[in-house]
Amino acid sequence: MRSPTGGNRYDVTALTDEDDHAQLVLAFRAGDERALAEAYARWSSLVYTIAVRSLGDPGEAEDVTQKVFIAAWRGRDGFDASRSPLPAWLVGITRHTVADAHEARSRRRRVEEAALVDTALSQTDESADIADRVLMSDELRRLGPVPQQVMQLAFYDDLTHTQIADNLGLPLGTVKSHIRRSLSRLRTRLEANDDTH
Repeated sequence: MRSPTGGNRYDVTALTDEDDHAQLVLAFRAGDERALAEAYARWSSLVYTIAVRSLGDPGEAEDVTQKVFIAAWRGRDGFDASRSPLPAWLVGITRHTVADAHEARSRRRRVEEAALVDTALSQTDESADIADRVLMSDELRRLGPVPQQVMQLAFYDDLTHTQIADNLGLPLGTVKSHIRRSLSRLRTRLEANDDTH
């Protein structure tokens, strides 16, 4: 049968017996969308059943079924009826698509698990930071008033030694000495605290 555009046109609407399989294959390979619709009507339940049994999720199985027929349609030029019948070729595409779905599921799971671990680690780090700040604050309160002020300006206000000296009206050497002695005292106290835990 000739189409109005001059090419072959295959009548697949009345295909019902074994003889029509060859016509369906020819129409499918020729790009007749009615052949695709007929192939879908005949074998989509087979594709869906394989997918849902493997994946266990009806929604994913529907996606796989859709992907299989899209892949078959796009790759129809690669179909060779002498190597396998059309339903067997569709089952092969289904197996590959199901495997891809399992891999995508595993990838999503790994990403989700990594995100949970990162979240847990960042929460742990934040609580450790808070604990360290409280401990440092307590230790700074034990220093004398001038060393305490020098340390707060150095570490909380992030001022340089020169800026601290100018700010407090102290000689630069005195500021450096206060910082060095205070750090030494803090280190000794913190090490003592670590040994008791």
